[in-house]
Formats: sequence, structure tokens, C-alpha cells
Amino acid sequence: MNKLLQEQVESILDTVSGEEIDVIVQMEASRDIAARLARTAGRAVRHRRLALTPRDLLPPPYDEGAVKTQAMDKTVATRTRLEQARAATFALKHIQESGLRSLMGNHIVQGALARMLAPTSKSSGPKGEGPNRFWASRAMPLRLNKEELKKLPDEVAGIEDIHLNRRLSVPALLQTRRPEVEEKEVLHSTWGLERCNALAAWGLFSSRGRGVTIGLLDTGVDAEHPDLKGKIAHWAEFDYAGNQVMGSRPHDSDTHGTHCAGTLVGGAGSGRCIGLAPEAGIAAALVLNGKKGGSDAQVLAGIDWAVDQGVDVISLSLGGLMMDPKTPPTYTQAIRSCSEAGIPVVVAIGNEGEQTTGAPGNDLFALSVGATDPRDRVAAFSGGRTQIIYESDYIDPADLPLPYSKPELTAPGVAVYSSVPGGGYQSFSGTSMATPHVAAAIALLLSTTSIRDQEIGMERVSTIQDLIIGSVMELGESGPDHRYGFGRLDVLRAIGFAKKLGY
Repeated sequence: MNKLLQEQVESILDTVSGEEIDVIVQMEASRDIAARLARTAGRAVRHRRLALTPRDLLPPPYDEGAVKTQAMDKTVATRTRLEQARAATFALKHIQESGLRSLMGNHIVQGALARMLAPTSKSSGPKGEGPNRFWASRAMPLRLNKEELKKLPDEVAGIEDIHLNRRLSVPALLQTRRPEVEEKEVLHSTWGLERCNALAAWGLFSSRGRGVTIGLLDTGVDAEHPDLKGKIAHWAEFDYAGNQVMGSRPHDSDTHGTHCAGTLVGGAGSGRCIGLAPEAGIAAALVLNGKKGGSDAQVLAGIDWAVDQGVDVISLSLGGLMMDPKTPPTYTQAIRSCSEAGIPVVVAIGNEGEQTTGAPGNDLFALSVGATDPRDRVAAFSGGRTQIIYESDYIDPADLPLPYSKPELTAPGVAVYSSVPGGGYQSFSGTSMATPHVAAAIALLLSTTSIRDQEIGMERVSTIQDLIIGSVMELGESGPDHRYGFGRLDVLRAIGFAKKLGY
């Protein structure tokens, strides 16, 4: 057993008092994938750490000559960029799933699966196979006793990490009245849409997200809400172990998911425009139960499902509080798999204030978001700090330990007016409210530019993130800081820079 695994197992045994423990076992990536991740991570972190202004992060102009040369290749000429992306994602999925075979063949794992109760009639998991296997993260949730947990790393070659399957609660929502600026000055939309320049982007570019699908992993969604009806393109619900619940119909187990969905794609049923990308669609997955909360396994299962649906961006207004600067790798490979599929993952940084973060928002590869108020001040509850990676198979050892700052940017997250189940509307505050502003801004960027036609995989995600971060309204310190990141979201400017750079 290597040192990192030993520390993880000892930490889990010290944390849990019960005899049986719910864990997530993650297998190693292939050498090619690990090397590619190391190069990408090192380049991105160095680039952002040394940047003094957001504009330093903007991507280089699009190289049309390189594309014309590439188009002469017969393989490329016979495929669309979309087909290329799908083929690459399918190939990645096959590689990732094959990495779980050695784990499945182990006698400890087989014994644990045999003890598990057969799935209920509502679960999609076939009898005898136990919990799901998550291809995007190369991971599998298991319930092991303490002795099995101690032995497993020595019994199975290629285990990379073992994590607790944490319980995640629904982020607390502070209900507030609409801000004065909205009541007196912003008459036809929320203040967040006005502040992010979404209305100007609609008018100038005549695009509101058409043809883009946003993955929303949350408490569910009220698909019959007047502002959301007809916009829920795909739906799924997952149980605590990550099994899909068959026969589930779209619903919200709380109010959180419907509120986030309104900021993503809501219309103007209230008399005010509430959604940044009202012509986009949503692939909604219920991964948090309003009463019971959720688990890491549910979220990882939802990420797998969202990628399989072909979403263009994923919005995660969820996470678990982290007080330690050491970054947990639970979601790292899943987020990187999304990147390899060309899908940026936007995550709330957390609501516990300065020098705290939430996971997965503090992951190196997540595009994390803090919250601002109508005066462009950072909300007191908005998280942020320097995170540190001490050991990693994804990072070049020469770059370790690797410190990096979170969040990357901020967006409106105080007194955000949006939809709630039953056809109503309320104003809530939280980094959960800021996150869908950024995810919807990416939907607007994609529907207004040619990025999806010109880039695939990691290159697409890198271009999107650099445009979104590089175009912010700079606030706070020079360069990134723990409160604003690089600054506050400005979608009009992001699209303008994209157009200028050839997209």
C-alpha cells in the first residue's frame, strides 16, 4: 500500500465509528491520460498564477490556417466536429470502464457486492451486480467492513484513491426581498441579468442559448413551472448508491433546483426576465434529496449521466464544506473526463465565508464561482482560499506541492429572483445562485459563437474558461484573490472577445 492510500484508509477508519463504511474506490488513469492531465494542469495553473489582469488569460486568436490544413485529412473531412467529439467521448468511456475490471474481479469486492441488498423494483441496477460503476471518475461505491477496507489496497493493484462516500446536504437558502436597485432601476429583468450584460448580449447578437443543453445536477426541477415548461430535455433521479431510479418523473424535492433552473433558462412569466439563456435546454438530474440530502456517489453518477446525454456545460450548485487547504481528489478525474469530452464544469465555491471552500468547487479543474451583491461587493458568506495539492498522479512532481487560488470568478448571488416549485418566484442568496449565472453565460457564448464547431475536447474547455475568466469586470486585487477571483462575470464582453479572436 502506498503512503497516500494508507493515509486515506487511516483517516476513514478514524472518522467513522460504525463497523460498515460506505466508500468510493477510484482506480488509476492510463499513463497517457495522466501525462496529458499533468501537462494541462501545470500550464493552466502557471498561466493564471502569473496573470496580473483578467485580459492576460484570453486565448490566442483562432488559427484558421491550421484548421484548413487539418480539414484536408480524409478522416477529419468525413466527420463533423460533433461526430469527432462523440467518438472521442465513447473511446474515453471504454478506456475508463476497462480500468474497473481488476477491482470487480477481487474477492473482497465480490463478497461486498453479494451482501448488498438487491436493488428495488425502481432501481435500474440489475440484480447481483450491486452499485453502479462510474466511468467518468473510474470509481465504484462499496460498503465494506473495517477489515476489508484495510486489506483492499494490498489486494487490488491500481487503486488510486479511497474516499468516504460523504453525505451532502442541500445548500441553505436565505430568502430575501428584492434589492432596491431592482425595484427602482431594473424594471424588466433581474439585477443579475442586467449586471452581467445578458440583455445587451441578447440584443446585439440575437441569441439566447438556442441549441445548447445545460446539465443541472441538483434537487430536481418543477418541469411544469410556466418559466420552465418544455425546457427540460432530459431527466434522471439517482439514489444514495448512485443507481438510477426507474420510472421517476421530473419533480423538485426542495426549491433549490427549480430556482437554479430559472436562472439558467427561465422566461418572463413573472413580468421579469429571470434566465440568462432562456432558449437553452436542461438535462436535469436529482442528486440531492430535499429532506435527506445526497452523497458523492449520487453526484458522480449524475456527472456520468450528464456526459452521456451530450450536455454542453454542467452546473453544480452543491458541495461539502472543507476547512483544510488540502484538496480532496474525489471529483478530479470526473471533472477532467468532462473536459476531455469538451464539457466545462461550473461549481459553487461554498457559503461558509472567507478561508473556506466546498468540494468539488475547490477542485483544481472546476470553474468555481463566488457571489456578489447589487453593488458589486463580495457577499460575506462567499467562500474562497488558497488550496494545496501535495500529492497527485495528475500533476508533474516538479510542480508539487501546488498552491492555487479559488474561486476563479464571481457572479450575482445575493437576492437573486427566480422560479420556485408551484409556479411561484422568490429571491434567494448563495453561491448556488451565482453558479447558474456562469453556466448560462457559457450557454450564451456557445450559441453565439463558433466555438463548438471549431474546438473539441480539452481545447474547447480551455477556450471557454479563458474567455469567461478573461472577460470579467476586474474587481478586488490585481490578479486573482480569494474574494472576487479575477472579477465579476460579463457575458457581453466574453462574446465580444470571442468574436474578435475569430470565434
